[in-house]
Amino acid sequence: INAEYMGKNFKMASDQRDCLLILDFGSQYTHLIARRVRELGIFCRMQPCNAALDSAISGFVKGIILSGGPSSVYEQGAPHAEPWVWSLGVPVLGICYGFQEMAQHFGGVVSPSDKREFGAAVLERRCASCADPLFGALTPDELHIWMSHGDKVTELPRGFIVAACTTSCPVAAAMDETRRLYGLQFHPEVTHTPGGRKILSGFADICNVPRTWSMSSFLSETEAAIRAQVGPTAEVVGACSGGGDSTVMA
Repeated sequence: INAEYMGKNFKMASDQRDCLLILDFGSQYTHLIARRVRELGIFCRMQPCNAALDSAISGFVKGIILSGGPSSVYEQGAPHAEPWVWSLGVPVLGICYGFQEMAQHFGGVVSPSDKREFGAAVLERRCASCADPLFGALTPDELHIWMSHGDKVTELPRGFIVAACTTSCPVAAAMDETRRLYGLQFHPEVTHTPGGRKILSGFADICNVPRTWSMSSFLSETEAAIRAQVGPTAEVVGACSGGGDSTVMA
């Protein structure tokens, strides 16, 4: 449900709810990131990476996740995050392309890999104490991860440290705890990364975002908001293409 299509006066309870904001850089997994976050009981929003920050929700954004994407950050025309992402003052987690975008923005170097990496790898923690927020709860079996990238961070920005590596990726994870910036070269949202849920949960803890959201509460709030907007006598037009999403909505 998008309030833009319902009229500017359409408001839901979720408009004033603490959330994680996911910025989409064109990844096929962006919706899966949102699903994993919601499975943790956390309300999240998703918008294009170049979108302006909605002033109505800026005070409720507790953390930002930058998705992966098919582009190379150093190429002309590649998508980049808007300046407000770095000035809002909330924790930021970059995943794959999102990590590379973060590294380049703060003065690091992103380079093409000798060979595109697509498949399983095993994470090796490089800093047991500093990596605890994201990796401290992982068991040895949960250090298996899934890589899918053609570029890699070859030089970290000042203030960042290497948190984890693999045999083929010297910087598989990095962080700047002072600025609460975290980057992963792998994908925590896919099932091939068994510890991914704990990693995302650790980031949520850093953001101190409530875990009180559920789909059932979202549906009831949305229904109530629509009833309040429509009133007791107005008519509602529901368009159904025949696909699964529109049929369920209808």
